[in-house]
Amino acid sequence: MGLKSKDLLGIQVLSVEEIRLILDTAASMKEIASRDIKKVPALRGKTVINLFYEPSTRTRTSFEIAGKWLSADVINISTSSSSVVKGESLKDTGLTLQSMHPDVVVIRHAVPGAPHLLARLLKASIINAGDGAHEHPTQALLDLFTIRERRPALEGLRVAIVGDILHSRVARSNIFAMKKMGMQVRVCGPPTLLPRYVESLGVEKFLRVEQAIADTDVIMMLRIQRERMGAGLFPTLREYSKLFGLNVDRLKVARPDVLIMHPGPINRGVEIAPEVADGPYSMILDQVENGLAIRMALLYLLAGGQAANN
Repeated sequence: MGLKSKDLLGIQVLSVEEIRLILDTAASMKEIASRDIKKVPALRGKTVINLFYEPSTRTRTSFEIAGKWLSADVINISTSSSSVVKGESLKDTGLTLQSMHPDVVVIRHAVPGAPHLLARLLKASIINAGDGAHEHPTQALLDLFTIRERRPALEGLRVAIVGDILHSRVARSNIFAMKKMGMQVRVCGPPTLLPRYVESLGVEKFLRVEQAIADTDVIMMLRIQRERMGAGLFPTLREYSKLFGLNVDRLKVARPDVLIMHPGPINRGVEIAPEVADGPYSMILDQVENGLAIRMALLYLLAGGQAANN
């Protein structure tokens, strides 16, 4: 089987079988990173365009490397040096790119729904690399992949997501993905950073970190997204860190084999202490490495590949 849609716009439209297909394909792709020559001809002759309206290090770089390792021609477009600065609309940018016959367009945009607009307009496959505070599906998939490497049976695992839930597209996509896979999800943060509807997503809500992380298998810390919020949501960063930051002392109530994750970029000493971020239970760099495998898998599946064993 392959993916049902030509696009990856969000997690909710994926079936459990499709998620497993992506994870299994990523597992076969990860081996490429260990080769001396990291190149396979799977997407030779295909063109991938990375269209990023917002800053990115991990997502943009991993999509670029993923495409190149699969032998695709990869074009990176930064809106600061494109016709966007001259007032060109997203629609016209998309139609212009379509005229150049790309096979995949990877887009990050500050406005929720921007990838969905392109998907309706373009014949190319569209991958949502983050749209506002809406979704970040590839991050959720790489997080599942990272957890599955250490905990092969996802169903029943307990996960605590801590921090700025309100503005986090990563939190939304992870909640959708984890619930689909039968995982138990807790969320924790200041009341001002927890959406009012959050419990309707099937998660437990906590206001104290110690209660949220007790007896969990995975702790996922989130960055304070100051670029998306107004003033007054919490007193100071120091106060936030004191109440919601993950440090060594707070970690004592967690399971001794807990996995600690963060989508990055991390603010050391704010949401996570340096000794925790660099500690033995940290999976943060594993997430970055696995982002390559997941994005290779998605490019392969959307641009003409089939199952993992093909």
